[in-house]
Amino acid sequence: MGFTIGGIREMRSGSRRRARTTECTAVAEYTGLWGWDVQPGARAVNGQCSCGDRACAAPGAHPLPFASPVPAGAALDDATKAWSEYPGAALLLPVGRAFDVIEVAEAAGRRALVRMERMGLPLGPVCATPTGRAQFLVAPGAAEELPRLLYRMGWDDADLDLHCLGPGSHITAPPSNLGGSGPVRWLRPPTLDTAGAPPQARLLLGTLAYMCHRTHA
Repeated sequence: MGFTIGGIREMRSGSRRRARTTECTAVAEYTGLWGWDVQPGARAVNGQCSCGDRACAAPGAHPLPFASPVPAGAALDDATKAWSEYPGAALLLPVGRAFDVIEVAEAAGRRALVRMERMGLPLGPVCATPTGRAQFLVAPGAAEELPRLLYRMGWDDADLDLHCLGPGSHITAPPSNLGGSGPVRWLRPPTLDTAGAPPQARLLLGTLAYMCHRTHA
């Protein structure tokens, strides 16, 4: 037998069980170790969204509207029990609570990472998406501060492929698949030091903006 999320049937029970175990372990790590909420999200299957809406504007890349988040601090047993109610769901992390996200093209993000490591700048977790984006987790409040920070640094009138996600947004977390395009992966995985205290956006923004400008040029 398969299972359904919003009407789409998944088969291959053996691989499903393995995936479910991996997902539950990841959820428990995010909630219990890193202190993040995890929101069950939709998945894209054969181009359709598991939410059941054939006209879905973001197939496989949004929270399930009927699902409650697994709260930060949930232990393995609690996280496993909670996640079992949404088999096959994607792992989404709410933005604006423990962190905001600065998103750039992956090529610019990788170059910026190398430069920032050489400079000894504080770095938090960084994700890479299958759609070619790098997502830098920074301290909450960055989305609100971004225009002012770019103005102060002289980048406000530059054509930069740089965006900031704040409250109300979600990012897909490893090892989940993003909208059927492939799995999200860590460029820099979270650690005990960085998960609960990501760096201030102002410390990274100058380098990210420069690399976005240089890569675009």
